Amino acid sequence: MDLNKNNLKKILGIITFTLLLSALLIHVEAVKSYLAFLWGIAYPFVMGGVIAFILNIPMTLIEKKVFRVDLAAGNVSQPQLAEEPESEAELSSQRADKIRYKLARPISLLLSILFVFTILTVVLVVVIPQLGKTIDSIGEGMTAFLPKAQAWLEEIFGDSKEIMNYIESFEFDWKSWLEQFKDFALSGAGNVISYTMSATMMVINGVTTFVIAFIFSLYVLSQKENLARQCIKVINAFLSDKAVERICYVCRLSHRTFSKFITGQCMESLILGAMFVVTMTIFRLPYALLVGVLIAFTALIPMVGALIGCVVGAFLILMVNPMQAVFFVILFLVLQQIEGNLIYPHVVGNSVGLPSIWVLFAVTVGGGLMGIAGMLIFIPLMSVLYTLFREWVNLRLRERKK
Repeated sequence: MDLNKNNLKKILGIITFTLLLSALLIHVEAVKSYLAFLWGIAYPFVMGGVIAFILNIPMTLIEKKVFRVDLAAGNVSQPQLAEEPESEAELSSQRADKIRYKLARPISLLLSILFVFTILTVVLVVVIPQLGKTIDSIGEGMTAFLPKAQAWLEEIFGDSKEIMNYIESFEFDWKSWLEQFKDFALSGAGNVISYTMSATMMVINGVTTFVIAFIFSLYVLSQKENLARQCIKVINAFLSDKAVERICYVCRLSHRTFSKFITGQCMESLILGAMFVVTMTIFRLPYALLVGVLIAFTALIPMVGALIGCVVGAFLILMVNPMQAVFFVILFLVLQQIEGNLIYPHVVGNSVGLPSIWVLFAVTVGGGLMGIAGMLIFIPLMSVLYTLFREWVNLRLRERKK
C-alpha cells in the first residue's frame, strides 16, 4: 500500500476508532452512568419537544383554518401598509391583515393548550367520579352478588358434586376487602407520600420537570420557524448541499408521518369509544359512558390498549349482572374485530402510509423493546424507514435498467 497522505489519514482514523471502541467496551458501566446523567439533564427538553410536537398539530390547523395563515410555510413577515392606499376600505383591510398575522400564533397556541386541557379534564371529570361511585356501589352490592354468582354457577355445574362443594364452601368478605383497599388508597397512601422524603422529592422533581418542559415547548412553538432556519444554517456550515437536502427531506417526512399518526390514532380512539357508547346504550348495558370513555382513552395505545378498558368494563358490569358481562365481552370481541380489521388499518395504517402487516410488526417490536411508548413511537418510525427503503429500492431498480 502506498502510504500517501490520504491512506495515512484512513489508517489513523481506523486506529482511533478501534481505540475508542475498546475504551467504551472496557468502561461500559461508566459510559452507562454518564449517559444516564446526560439523559437526566436532557429529559425535560426532550419532554418539552414531545409536548410542542403534540400541541403543534392543532395549532397549525387553527392557523390555517381560522386565521388563514400558513406561518409554517415561511409566511412569517407581517404585511406592510401601502404608502398611498387607493381607498379607506383597502387601508382597513391591510390593517386587519396585519393584526391577523400578529395575533395568529399566540391565539392559536392558547386555543391548542385549552383544547388539550379540555380533553383531559373531560376524561377526568367523567371517569374519576364514576369510578368513585362504582367502588361504593361494588362495596354495597358485593354481598348480594356472591349468592347470585353461586346460584348462577350451580345452574352451570349442577351435575359436578366436587365443584358444587367447592362453590358452596367459598366465602370471602368482599365488602371488608374493598373497605380496606379504600382506606389505604385514601389514608395509607397519603401518609406514605406525606412522610416519605424520597416520594416528596420525586413529586417535586416531576412537577419541576413538567414546568421546564412546558415552558420550553412554548418557546419552541412560538419560535419554531426561526429555530428551523438556525438549524439549517448550522448543518449548511458543516455538510454538503446534497447532505443538507437529504436531511431536510427526512425531517419533513418524519414530521408529516408522526403528525398523521397522532391525528389518526386520536381519530381511531374517538371512533372506537363512540361505537361502545352507542352499542352499549342500544343494548342497555350499564356504565355505557364510563366504559366508552375508558376504552377511547386506553385505545390510544395501539391495537392492544382497548383490552384494558374491556377488562375494567367487564368487571364493572359483572357486579351488576353476570350475563350482561358475558354479553359485553362478546360485544367487545365483535367491535374489536371490526376495529382491528377495518378501522385501525385504514385510519392509522393509511395515515402513515404503512401496510397493515407492518403496523402489527411495529407494535410487536416496539412493545417488546420500550413498552407502551415503543408502540406509539415505532409505528410512525417504521413508516419513515419503510418509505425511505422503498425509495432506495426503486432508485436502485431504475439505475439497473439504465
